Amino acid sequence: MTEPRRGRPRTPLLSRESIVAATLQVIDAEGVAAVGMRSVARALNVDPKSLYNHVDGKDGLLDAVAEQLLGGLVLPAPTGDARHDLHAIATAFRSGALAHPGAAPLVLTRQVSSLEGLAPVDAVLAVLLAAGASAQESVHLLRMLLATLIGTLLREVSAAPTFGGDDGARHEALQASGLPAVVCTAAYIAEFDRAAEFEYTVDLAITAVLDRIERQRLGSRSS
Repeated sequence: MTEPRRGRPRTPLLSRESIVAATLQVIDAEGVAAVGMRSVARALNVDPKSLYNHVDGKDGLLDAVAEQLLGGLVLPAPTGDARHDLHAIATAFRSGALAHPGAAPLVLTRQVSSLEGLAPVDAVLAVLLAAGASAQESVHLLRMLLATLIGTLLREVSAAPTFGGDDGARHEALQASGLPAVVCTAAYIAEFDRAAEFEYTVDLAITAVLDRIERQRLGSRSS
């Protein structure tokens, strides 16, 4: 009978992928604030120092997660219909954000310089350029669309409805505010349908973008 081998337990094989997976595990369980070399190393059962062979500290961990989530976005093939294509890109972005709600702020707000981070940007710019926007105008419109999308998704993954509680309790609190406009709209403020808010916001932003492109196109034609 062979005697069991003694000594230190075998160190799990580390890779950037396994480290990202462990970081997401920490985020899903405890939030972004809990991410650190020690917490991720603990999830992997390794020495924290061993992580530095793959990532450059906490910022490296967060960048790696953002890059992987962006790289995992399934961007739709363009159809030539600008409204449809912009909405499809926004929906893909939302699906990626909701896959790991705790990590969504990283995807939405962290500056990523990799090709993964540029792919959604390129997709939106291609639609805007094809719709007739100039290169400079396309960048302005891109930034507006991203700001709108990021704002509504951050609210969706992290914000609670006004005044908390159920719709009935919120409605009563709002009606008791004594503020005329708030009282008038209390029934609607009390509701918080995240999917409906996303659809409304994205549709409004896309409509504004396409209307502006069309006005500029007509203006340049008449001048």
